[in-house]
Amino acid sequence: MTVSCCAVNTDNYPHSTDHWTVYFLNFCKPQEFFLADFMRAPKQTDAVLHCHPETLCSAVASLTTAITWLPGKFLNFVYTVKGAIGRLRLPPFESLRRGDSLWQQTCFEAFIGAKNDAEYYEFNFSPSGEWAAYAFRAYRDGSAYTSDGFEPKIVAARGEDIFELSAAIDLDRFPELRGEVQLCVGISTVIETLDGSLSYWALRHPPGRPDFHHSESFALELEPVVRDASARDPSHA
Repeated sequence: MTVSCCAVNTDNYPHSTDHWTVYFLNFCKPQEFFLADFMRAPKQTDAVLHCHPETLCSAVASLTTAITWLPGKFLNFVYTVKGAIGRLRLPPFESLRRGDSLWQQTCFEAFIGAKNDAEYYEFNFSPSGEWAAYAFRAYRDGSAYTSDGFEPKIVAARGEDIFELSAAIDLDRFPELRGEVQLCVGISTVIETLDGSLSYWALRHPPGRPDFHHSESFALELEPVVRDASARDPSHA
């Protein structure tokens, strides 16, 4: 098993690309997954994340997420942070690997469940290349998801005033999310600044302290994707 790295053309970014560092992490053959799939995805939903009022962060001007269905049943999340990126603690990439307690530092997250179902999954993605997945039977009642073969596909890019992380998840690996199921999704991020302060960002915050597991945080509904038999699955040649 090897890591494939692919250079990304950033000429079309509306920001200076002099200091961009780009990683394409893919534990498969290079020809089996193409960045062009991100461009051809037929359905995209854009969402704005809001900082919890008790954890304001002046270093971040905006934090948005674009959610896209890729060929097959891959769901891709693109998190875009704009602001004083040099004031943020963004762990440098080391390798794509499992981690734990990633929310204790900068971490991009997605919570996904079937509509009207108490079960849900949590996915964490770190700029370092670490990732984690958890399965829950009900609110905070769960454990690490350890199915063999599951691995998100991650792309990260950093500039002077922008940072982006993309993560693609194969939903067919999760029984409750298979088929034409309407999804309820919570999108969140933890941002750590260089002074160690943490801010908490989400589509919607319930009353009280930050709680990404709360049902009110699952504020986005995604219609089921209809599988196109001719669509190219990015995990297979």
